[in-house]
Amino acid sequence: MSALRQIDRVLAVVAWLAAAVLVVMLLAGPAVVANDQKAKSGASAGYGSSAAVSGAQVFKGNCGSCHTLSAAGTSGQVGPDLDNSTIPLSAIEAKVRSGGGAMPSFSGKLSDAEIKAVAAFVAASR
Repeated sequence: MSALRQIDRVLAVVAWLAAAVLVVMLLAGPAVVANDQKAKSGASAGYGSSAAVSGAQVFKGNCGSCHTLSAAGTSGQVGPDLDNSTIPLSAIEAKVRSGGGAMPSFSGKLSDAEIKAVAAFVAASR
């Protein structure tokens, strides 16, 4: 009888450990999946680590069809030629966020990091 009780105690500990692992998976799972989605889109290098956002890539993918900027290799004709622009970094960032004129707002389309990266890229590329 004592051998069965020892087995029962071991199995009870194993069952509690398995339950604890399941609880951790349920709580951490959504964060892991979210990070995995970012990794697939190129926004993150892996679980829990953020990769630097490429302002050049953001510019090419979102701005280059309208704006000319030699550093990005774009020659859009709709918006201003950014090679000849003297707009300060803070104004570029604000314009990307809020839009204005023919330019749409990118506040809901780009993340905060992407907006900052593209503004820094444009300001440094002139």
